[in-house]
Amino acid sequence: MSSRRPSSGRRARGHTTLWSSDAPDALMMRYTVGDDRTVDARLLQWDILGSLGHVEGLRRSRIISEPDHRRLRAGLRAALKAEAAGELVIGPRHEDGHSAIEDWLNARRGQIGARVHTGRSRNDQVACAVRLYLKHTLLDLHRASLDLASALLEFAGQHRRVLWPGYTHQRRAMPSSAGVWASALAEGVLTTAELLPGLWGRVDRSPLGSAAGYGVPLPLKREAAMRALGFRALDHSVGSTQLSRGKLEAAVLFWCADLGHELSRLSADVILFSAQEFGFLVLPNDLATGSSIMPHKRNPDLFELTRARAAALDGELAGVLHLKGKLASGYHRDFQLIKAPLFRGLDLTGEMLEMMVHAVPKLGVDAARGREMIQGEALATDEVMRRVEAGVPFRQAYRAVAAEFKAGATFPAPSPADLIRRRGSTGGVGHLALGDLRSRVRVASSWNRREQARFDRALRRLAGAKR
Repeated sequence: MSSRRPSSGRRARGHTTLWSSDAPDALMMRYTVGDDRTVDARLLQWDILGSLGHVEGLRRSRIISEPDHRRLRAGLRAALKAEAAGELVIGPRHEDGHSAIEDWLNARRGQIGARVHTGRSRNDQVACAVRLYLKHTLLDLHRASLDLASALLEFAGQHRRVLWPGYTHQRRAMPSSAGVWASALAEGVLTTAELLPGLWGRVDRSPLGSAAGYGVPLPLKREAAMRALGFRALDHSVGSTQLSRGKLEAAVLFWCADLGHELSRLSADVILFSAQEFGFLVLPNDLATGSSIMPHKRNPDLFELTRARAAALDGELAGVLHLKGKLASGYHRDFQLIKAPLFRGLDLTGEMLEMMVHAVPKLGVDAARGREMIQGEALATDEVMRRVEAGVPFRQAYRAVAAEFKAGATFPAPSPADLIRRRGSTGGVGHLALGDLRSRVRVASSWNRREQARFDRALRRLAGAKR
C-alpha cells in the first residue's frame, strides 16, 4: 500500500466520473471505488453483451433511431472484439467497467457511447452482466460435476467386487466395497448437480429496465431486451432486482458449497483410506508430494487442499450472507462487496472439480488389504442375519451375538462371493445398479446441452457471429 495519502479535503484534479458532475475527493474516490476495476474486468465481455441486448430493447421501444441503433450495435460488436483481443481494458481513469466501455465507444464512434446508458442504471446493468456471467460459469461447473459423477461411476464399475469394511463413527461397521463407496459419492455429486435447474430459474431472468429499483420514465419494452439476451423471463417487479442482490449470489454459492462438501468428503476418505493404517486405497506417485526432510513420505496434498478449499468456499458464502442479511429495501453500496466473494467461490468450485475429475481415475485399490480387514466385529451383523434366516427372531439373534462377541467369540468369514451375494438389494454391494445413476447423468447432461445451446444462440446473434 502506498504511504502517500491525500488529505480528506483534497480533490482529484481533472477527474470527473460519468456518474457525478463534481470532481470527487481523491481519498473518498479511492475508498469507494475499491477494487471494482479489478473485479469488473471479469465482467467486461458480459457488460458489452448486456449493452448489446439493451440497445435492441431501446430500438424496439423506439427510444433510439434506426441509424443510432446500427451505430451502437456496430460499436459494441467492435468493443466485444477489442475486449477479446485485450485492447479494451479498464484503466486507472475509469471508475468501473461501464465507464471503460462508454469511453471506448466515444473515442472511436463519435460520442455515440453517450447514448448507450439511456434508460439504464448501473444497478440493472451490473445485475445483467453478473447473470450472464453466472449462466456461462454455472453451465461449465454443472458439466464438470457430471464429469466427476461419471468418473466415480466408472471407478465403481471397475472395482465393484473389491470388498473392504464400511465405517460408522470412524469404526468398522459392516462389509462394504469400493463400488458402494464410489457410487455413493457419485450420487452425492449428481444429486447436487440435479439441483441446478431449480436455481436456474432465478439466474435466467432479465433485470434490465428495473434501473435503480424504480424503473425509468420511458416506454421501455423490457421483454425485447430479455429476448435479445436469451433470458427466459423478467424480474417482474422493477423493485425485485435490487431485493435479489446478495440473495441470488448466496443461492449460487450455496449450490457451490454443497458440491464442495461432496468433494471434501471424497478427499477426506482418500486421505484416510490411503494411509498405511488402512491401505485399501492406493495413491499413485503422480498424485502425491514429498517431504522436505522425510524421504519416504507420499503426501495427499491435493486432497488436503481440496478439503481446505471447500472450507474456504463456506467462508465466501458466509460473507455474502452477512453482507446482505440486514439491509432494508432498495439499492445499497454494500452490494459492491458481494461480487468478489461470488467470483472467488466460483473459482474455488471450478478448481476443485477440475482436480477431482483428473485424480479419481488414477486412484488404485488394494483388494487383498480390503478383504484382510473384513474380520471380527465387521462380521457380527452378518452372523445376526445368518441366524435370522435360520428362523431365530432378530432381537434374540442380536442379543446372542452381542454377548458372544463380548465373551471373545469370533465368527466365520463368509467367502467374498457369499458376502456379495447376500447383499443383492438395489444399490448394495451385490447390485450397484449403476445404469440407473448413469441414466440420471444423461438426463442432466441433456438439460445442460439444451440450455447451453439456447444461451449460445442468443449471444451469437448479439455478437453478429455467423451461425
